[in-house]
This record gives sequence, structure tokens and C-alpha cells, in this order.
Amino acid sequence: MEIKKIALGKQGLIVPNIGLGCMGMTGFEDAHMYGQADEAEAISTIHQSLEMGGNFLDTADLYGPLKNEQLIAKAIGSNRDKYIIATKFGWEIDDQNKVTWAINGKKEYVKKAVERSLKNLKTDYIDLYYMHRLDKNTPIEETVGAMSELVKEGKIGYIGLSEVSSETVQRAHAVHPVTAVQSEYSLFERTVEERGVLQTLKELEIGFVAYSPLGRGFLSGDIKSISDLPENDFRRAIPRFQEAHFNKNIELVEAIKALAIEKNVSASQLAIAWIISKGIIPIPGTKRRKYLAENMAAANLVLAEQDLAKLESIIPLGTDTGKAYDEFSMGLLD
Repeated sequence: MEIKKIALGKQGLIVPNIGLGCMGMTGFEDAHMYGQADEAEAISTIHQSLEMGGNFLDTADLYGPLKNEQLIAKAIGSNRDKYIIATKFGWEIDDQNKVTWAINGKKEYVKKAVERSLKNLKTDYIDLYYMHRLDKNTPIEETVGAMSELVKEGKIGYIGLSEVSSETVQRAHAVHPVTAVQSEYSLFERTVEERGVLQTLKELEIGFVAYSPLGRGFLSGDIKSISDLPENDFRRAIPRFQEAHFNKNIELVEAIKALAIEKNVSASQLAIAWIISKGIIPIPGTKRRKYLAENMAAANLVLAEQDLAKLESIIPLGTDTGKAYDEFSMGLLD
């Protein structure tokens, strides 16, 4: 299976047109992110992804915290040069490796965070380094200035931002060329389009990476009721999965599934192919090989114009499927 490679932004980073979101491969303190973690299966999934041409891994120091980067180091072993690693900083982690839930974009913290990630990933460079969330108390110029120094030092290859506004992108890009922006994006979540962020990225030739391309699992069609989610699954706190929106969202998924059956593909593959058709790189998260193979097959699924139009007519831009996060987390978006 040959995965198409494309330029992510115009700074020189070439990646497969689908990445692998690794967040769910490790637990998160006491909460389960999408069920129980299984290290051996997660490592096998990373290896299989490479075999299939998917060598673009997405992680963050927050996941675990730190355990996710350590897992990736274990999976990669001596094959560092075969992988493109993207990790993130910004959620403050103290010296006891505890998340403080503050966002820290200060220069000293950027330097501290990168050294910790390099150590956990057992590498001397990070291909793509994202600011995970904007620190609203620190000028973006300071944060990106610090990241720019890391590029000059060879510790990171390219600069990324996550969940930022058009204005923040423009200010950051003026300090140092930004290669990629990562935000939640799917048929269920198109805020970046509504707010003009995608247009800004197009004008500045910055790449876009879509996390949660399956609407946090909703678009897989496997979730039929709230009880399908484990008791401590963090999605239970998300408005999209709550009663006010749940049943309506299920109806939308059923309509997508009907189109998928017509095309002889899965609903997940349809949702992923729709994103790829826009020149956007989805990073569906999975920790199991069976889902990986299904997701990767979507990389080569070409949808006709009428299929894309049909999908967009099922969930038109502006459809209210429920907020992406609880109120606290929504307040941390730029």
C-alpha cells in the first residue's frame, strides 16, 4: 500500500497524507482516554503504521503526562530516522511531572519543555514542535521567538501551533515561519472554517493538521448510546455526547453510514477521505491494528465531487453538533 506524501506548509516538511494520533495509547492519570491502554498492542500499531507508509506520529508531553512520548521512544527504538515525530508543549508540567492545568508559553518554559520531551523521546531533535494552547498571559511573539531559537539550535525542525485564531497565526508567522496549525476538524467540527482560520492558512501557505477527524469516535458509527462509553471516559463531559445533541448526532451519523454503504466503505473511511480531499492531514487516533488498517485505507479513497457535496449536505457548515469541550476547556481556546 503506497501512501501519498505531501508538503505540510511550505517550509520543507514532507509527510504522508494521513498521520497517527497516539494520545489514546497511554492512559491519562486517572481518566481513560477512549478506554483502557495496552502497551504491546500500541507498539505493534506504531510498527504496522510504518510498514504501511504511515510514519507521521502525533503526541504531546501532556499525554500521560509524559508516558506517551516514552511509549513512542520505546516503539521507535533505533529507527528514529524512519519516523516524523510531532509533539507539543504548553500545558504546564511541574518538576514532579504533574500537570498544573495552567498554560505556559514563557521563553524559559519552552526551553525546559523541549529538553524534557527530547529526553522522553530519546532523540536529539523533534521534527514538528507545536504550542499546544495559547498562553493568553504571554505574547505569542515571546513563545514563537523561543521556538525559533530551538530551530536555530537544531532541536526542532519546524514550528506548529494548535487551536489558534487567524490573528495569532499572523503574529506568530511574522516572528518565524509557521509550518503547521493543528485543530479539531471533522464533519462534526468545522469552527476553523467558520472563523476564517483555514483561509488564513491558505493565504500564508501553512499546513493544517486535523485531530479528532472522526468527531471523537462519533463518525465511526460504533457509538449507539451514551452507555457505549466507559463510566470514566472523558467524552461523557463533552456537550456533543450529551442528551441535548446526542440523538440528533446519531441521525447525522446514520445518514453518513447510508452513503458509506452505497460506496462500499466504512463511515470512518468516508469521514477521513473527506478531510484528505481538502488537502488537510487527518491524524485519526487509534491504538489497535485493526482500526489502523481501516483508517490507512482511507488515504487512497478518492471521492467524487457529488460524494463530497452529499456529505456536506448531510452536515452543512454551521450545523450545531454540540461544543467540542466542556466549558473550562472551551475557555482555553484562542
